[in-house]
Parts: sequence; structure tokens; C-alpha cells
Amino acid sequence: MRFTLVFVLIGLFAFAEAQTLKVSGEKDKQFALAELTKKYPAYSQIAKQIWSYAELGYQETKSTALLQETLKKEGFTIRSGIAEMPTAFLATYGSGKPVIGILAEFDALPGLSQDSIPTRKPLIEGRAGHACGHNLFGTASSAAAITLKDWLSKNKKSGTIKLFGTPAEEGGGAKVYMVRDGLFSDVDAVLHWHPSNTNDASPESCMAIKQTLFRFYGRSAHAAAAPEKGRSALDAVEAMDYMTNMMREHIPSDARIHYVITKGGLAANVVPDFAEVEYMVRHPDAKVVAEIWDRVVKCAEGAATGTETTMKYEVISGSYNLMPNETLARLMHDNLKKVGGVNYSPQEIEFAKKVQSSFTFKAPDLSLAQQVQPFKLGGFFPASTDVGDITWVVPTTGLGTATWIPGVPPHSWQAVSTGSNGIGLKAMINAAKCISMTGIDLFNNPELLDKAKKELAEKTGVGFQYQSLIGDRKPPLDFRKGLQ
Repeated sequence: MRFTLVFVLIGLFAFAEAQTLKVSGEKDKQFALAELTKKYPAYSQIAKQIWSYAELGYQETKSTALLQETLKKEGFTIRSGIAEMPTAFLATYGSGKPVIGILAEFDALPGLSQDSIPTRKPLIEGRAGHACGHNLFGTASSAAAITLKDWLSKNKKSGTIKLFGTPAEEGGGAKVYMVRDGLFSDVDAVLHWHPSNTNDASPESCMAIKQTLFRFYGRSAHAAAAPEKGRSALDAVEAMDYMTNMMREHIPSDARIHYVITKGGLAANVVPDFAEVEYMVRHPDAKVVAEIWDRVVKCAEGAATGTETTMKYEVISGSYNLMPNETLARLMHDNLKKVGGVNYSPQEIEFAKKVQSSFTFKAPDLSLAQQVQPFKLGGFFPASTDVGDITWVVPTTGLGTATWIPGVPPHSWQAVSTGSNGIGLKAMINAAKCISMTGIDLFNNPELLDKAKKELAEKTGVGFQYQSLIGDRKPPLDFRKGLQ
């Protein structure tokens, strides 16, 4: 009887403690929600400023400076130029475990300048624009990091926040260099988000990718008077493309190979002595990408041999497929449900309908922006991201919020149009709230981190050792050189 009473008392105590933790956790989250709501105007101004800068990958000097200065004023220690990338940075606050990482992007896309209006109108013809919403991405992530900092300080809790300022996501693959340099080696979990046209925190994978420039060198000559003295570099490119296209029949059906001839000569009556072609190889498995890429290289080598030219190649970028983490994703989803979707004002509804009138397809209902998508496993996004490498070395999860009007695709002028108005900004602050709340969950419940790490170890398999797809190359700091 006495033992029974003891067990009952222990059970009651444990229940009471659990209830206290639950109440405490909700109170902590209310603090985060209130802070971000209060500072929404200030963070909106930062996002608008970066939207107006619209700087391309590895050229984001103003954008990175603004985010670094914002975080520095809030007490973060800043390391600039990490992993040999001038616009990359690491902002750190706190000490001890756990260490929670947050990703922040801020690069724009070339040729997508657009005014904040519902019809196509470039601000400056041919200039860059934030068609993937990274002005919102970097700002929301910084806002979440600052909120978590304030919460740690207020509650005198131990733990470390690391915000990674990651440039050049659009083709530059900056995060891969950070992973390769071991910058995530002491991080227990990574949180991130991305602009979207829905609100969703389900775990998903994507396609691994390897991007390469193949350059051929021949011998110029008069194409009519002395063609036998020339060796065409353009012939080599075309021969490579032909062989690669023949190879498509003999690769997995879910693989993708795409290319563009970036340089092919300057005059038809001159045998081109230089030509260049850019290739991308994708597949849901990074190992398969590496295998197919090796075969593409053989096509290039064969083309050079057959045309009596020489060939050199430069790997521009390469990233793993996303490794989803269900443990962390469920936390993020629960917090997204609490935050909810985006509610449009009457003016925003009018704006949204005008944008949707530009679609060449049936527009989804605007109410989709208010909804949170159900949690589901096994999701797959048929594109690539340099977040993928991080997910293989640290438990990672992310979410999307409806910064874009339902139906709007990324990398479009319609996506740029909402990057500096209430539609995009309200979704941005929702993302900051979800990341902050999930961070609080992890600081309050470190056992969740153990569970997430165990899940990652089981999925990567025994003996897994990370090796980047880019080898030992340095960051391609000039890959957007000459573009605006």
C-alpha cells in the first residue's frame, strides 16, 4: 500500500511538472508572438530595403551589411566573410548547449525587376528582382534569432543561437561551402523557411544537383577559305550535347539533364576557337547525380577527342537532396497551426485578383493563403537547394508561408510584386513567429534534439561520411559577374 501511494505521488508530481512545463512553454511562445507583432513595422522596413537593393549572388554587399548591423545592435557577435565568401556571415549569441542554427538568405535573381504593383512593370528594365523572396527570408530569420535572443536573456537560460547569413542560393551554393568548412559541426538543429504560395511545414525531399561549365578550345580559321586549318570548339559542344542526349535513354527516368550553350562563337565565317556549355544534372539521390555526372564528363572528353579540341571543366555548384526530419517537422507544423495563414485586407484582395488575372491557367481560391496545409510525409519538390547538404549533417526542418498570392510561381514578376507589400510582409512575420516558437520548444525540451539526431543517424545509415559534390573548388564569387 505504501509503495502504491509513493507511485501515485510520483505520478501526480510528474503530471504537475509536465503541466507546468506546458504552461511555461505557451507563455514563452506568447512572449515571442508579442515581440514580433510589436516589431513588425521595423522588420518590414528592413525587408523593403533589401527588396529595393535586389543584389545578385555574392554581390549582396548592402543587404548583408544591413542584416549584420541589425544583429550587431541586438548583441550578436558577427563573423563576416566566412568560408571565403565576402557577403556570408555568422551571427552568434549566448553560450553552451543546445546550439540552434537559423538560415538567412538575401540574394535576388537577374532580369526580374518589378514594381510593387499588380501588373508587369519593371522598376529598371533588365535589372535584378527578388523573385524568390529572399529579402523576406533573411529578414524573418534575423527577426526570429533576435526574438530567441531576447527570450534567452529574459529568462537567463543557457544555449546558443547561430544565424548563418547565406548568400548566393540562386546557383552559387554558398551553404555547401559552409558545410564543407565544418561551420555546422557544433550545431544541434537548424531551422529555416522559404517564401511560398501556401503555408506548409511538412517534411519533404528534393533533387540533388551538380552544375558544371564545360569549355572547349579549338583553332580559328577562315570558315570558307581555310576550313581545314580550323578545329571548331562549337563542333565539340554540339558533339557533346548529341552524345548526352543519346545517353538520356540509359539513365534513371527520374533523373534530369539540362544544358545551355553559353558561348558558341562570334561570326559564322570564323571557325570558333572557344565554346562553352553549361550543364546541370539532377536526381533525388546525390550518389546517382555523381554517377551520371561522371558519364557526362566522358561525353565531353569524347567530343574533344573526336573534334581534335581540348576540354576543361569547372564545377560551379553541387548540392545534396534534402533529408527530411519528421521529429522537427512536426514541431514546426504544430507552431504553424497556432500562427495560422495570411489574412488579406480588402485592398490586398483587389491586388491579388489583379495579379491572378495575369495567369494563363486557372487561379486557385485566395482562401488558400489563409489555410495551413495538413501535415504529410513523403513530400517531394522537383527542384534543388543548397540547404540539402546541411540536412545530411544536422537535423534540419523548414516551412513555407504564403508570401505569394495563391497560384503565383517562384521566379516570376508576380512573386516580386508582393515582396514589399502587406501580402508578403505579413507572411514573413508569420515565418519568424514559427521559427521562434520552434526554437523555444527545442531550448525547453532538449530531449527532442536527441530524438531528431537519432532519426538523422538512422536515415543516413551506418558509416555515412559527408563529402560535398563540389570537391575542393573555391566559391564561384564571380558567377553573376556582369549581370545586374
